[in-house]
Amino acid sequence: MNTKSMREQFEQDQGPMESHLLQFEGVDGYDVYNCSIPFACGGRTCLFGRVERREVWAHSTARLFEQTGTDRYRLVSDAMVYPLEDPFISTIHGELVLGGTHVRISQGDIDTYHCYFYRGSDPADLTFFTSGPKEMKDIRLVELASGKIGVFSRPRGPHIAKKYGSEAIIGFTTIDSLDALNADVVQNAPRVENLFGPGEWGGCNQCYLLKDGMIGVIGHKSYLDAQNGVDMKVYTNISFVLDPAHLRAQEEKIIGTARRYPPFPPKVPDLGDCAFTSGIVMRADGRADLYSGVGDTCEGRLVIDDPFAQHGGIAG
Repeated sequence: MNTKSMREQFEQDQGPMESHLLQFEGVDGYDVYNCSIPFACGGRTCLFGRVERREVWAHSTARLFEQTGTDRYRLVSDAMVYPLEDPFISTIHGELVLGGTHVRISQGDIDTYHCYFYRGSDPADLTFFTSGPKEMKDIRLVELASGKIGVFSRPRGPHIAKKYGSEAIIGFTTIDSLDALNADVVQNAPRVENLFGPGEWGGCNQCYLLKDGMIGVIGHKSYLDAQNGVDMKVYTNISFVLDPAHLRAQEEKIIGTARRYPPFPPKVPDLGDCAFTSGIVMRADGRADLYSGVGDTCEGRLVIDDPFAQHGGIAG
């Protein structure tokens, strides 16, 4: 079943869902969206958000925010400003790792972009340590039960479409330490099978070690769809499970769509059906909060069932 059909089935089967938009203080005149998942930092709950004016493109920064109430966050004004889009975090061997897309501008136009990585213990002052391949987004890390580090890649482009029939693929490999993370390792990660159909693309957004040793992935799958005369870029929230020993995605399902979040103003009309996934945070009631950017202007939260319950849930 292709992603469009999966999405239609999800929206038909899934009734109303508890949903909210996050509110951000300290950034008047700017949108905050495509955030990291919330995480604990020094007795507080924080997240990194992509901060950008509504009317501009590719002039984003990633800023640190602290939680002040349910779905409310305030800018940490004295924290480092990171030159990134779409920030994400992971904890690897006791260190916080921040990643995101760094866009290089030349003469007012996009020249190229890379995934940049920062590391350290203080989210307000992390240190840059490596970058991914040229023009590759959605590189993600996860610490495995063995102590190795799982690395997910996301090659995309005409060469991928020609070879595989889809607009993008996801790769996976392992390394022993963060010191071994570099562009060549990511570029050469073997392909994960059974994910994208013709014309589809997507990637991993947050990855979790599960209690049975599998890897739970919260990601996005996307396709173009003509709606009311507009070629919409449809982004859906998905989950799947990967056995690190066998590079084949299983148990893939849609867990959220843009229509399940509260109404939001899209940055441009073709992003009115866009839910760019952040990840999940488990709740005390056994369900999960699914976080996602919507419309390239806002960050939303849906309450969903634990997508990895049959694997014992998330480890740790």
